Amino acid sequence: MPKVRVLIADDSVVIRRLLSDCLGQDPEIEVAGTAANGSIALAKIEQLNPDLVTLDVEMPVLNGLETLAAIRKIRPRLPVIMFSTLTERGAATTLDALTLGANDYVSKPSNTGSVSVSLQLIKEEMVPKIKALCRPMPRCARPTRPVVPGASSMPVGQIAVVAIGVSTGGPNALSVLLPGLVRPFPVPVLLVQHMPPLFTRLLADRLSSVSARSVREAYAGAVVRPSEVWVAPGGYHMEVRREDGTVKLWTHQGPPENSCRPAVDVLFRSVAQTFGSGSVAVVLTGMGQDGLRGCEHIREAGGRILVQDEGSSVVWGMPGAVAQAGLADRILPLSQLSAEINRLAGVEPKADETRGREGVLGPMHEP
Repeated sequence: MPKVRVLIADDSVVIRRLLSDCLGQDPEIEVAGTAANGSIALAKIEQLNPDLVTLDVEMPVLNGLETLAAIRKIRPRLPVIMFSTLTERGAATTLDALTLGANDYVSKPSNTGSVSVSLQLIKEEMVPKIKALCRPMPRCARPTRPVVPGASSMPVGQIAVVAIGVSTGGPNALSVLLPGLVRPFPVPVLLVQHMPPLFTRLLADRLSSVSARSVREAYAGAVVRPSEVWVAPGGYHMEVRREDGTVKLWTHQGPPENSCRPAVDVLFRSVAQTFGSGSVAVVLTGMGQDGLRGCEHIREAGGRILVQDEGSSVVWGMPGAVAQAGLADRILPLSQLSAEINRLAGVEPKADETRGREGVLGPMHEP
């Protein structure tokens, strides 16, 4: 199999060297070239025809967002991974990049004082994402085992919660899904998006804006109520617990699962235990298999499981794993998932709620 050819665009000589050294160590990846700014990157894309581009956010001549917009005009399907600082400004700009069509992002390692530590951090974050975007998982025409008959038997309109798990491609997928849910929605919505601290709070703010509903970053002790959407905070797992007849959120820094914190499996397990057969799990686009084990718990509890189809997913890793395990009740395009969730909840959208959904996060205006 040919190597994945990567173009690295970054104005820092140190970062270009770090990335080149790191990626060059993987036998499946080849560094096709480097560029010190966006203008040079555009020229080298035409010259080198890379399989993927890593793009710095802050660059002279053309910055990351400007370069990304230009790439999307000439190469709309070329995978792009943003490489940004783990700061509020960097997080906001990264979300802007995802809106403009970036496929994923990696946060630059902080000043650790050790080149070896930086190399390891980049390797752990960047390499799997490059492979996921350029080496999709093999297709499976049908589930590897049948759905358990009668396991999901809840009557329509009697659900108690919707739990969502998502990773690569998540921000834009959520900006399509959430606005399509009826307002007010009769049950709470809990979601895990694989993102670091800062990113999740800004994501919640944006989703609140585009979906015209309450979307907040979760905190320990928050009471779970209908129509509210809670986003697991970066760096913390999110669970639900029933206390004296009230369901509350619990956030903690337990060990990562599937190399993730927050992890979808952690949320789904607690949802199955707390809400039982009233649970609806939704697995959207993302790399890896986080959510698979949690869906097994949802299935055992008698809940329902919906997954995004391959054609509308940026990466069909997480939803594909659930589908191929035979756990999904329905495998649907992203554009149809909201309607199916509404149907399970026994509600129908009003006429004005079915118009004007572009499914794109608006820009984040810095204060």
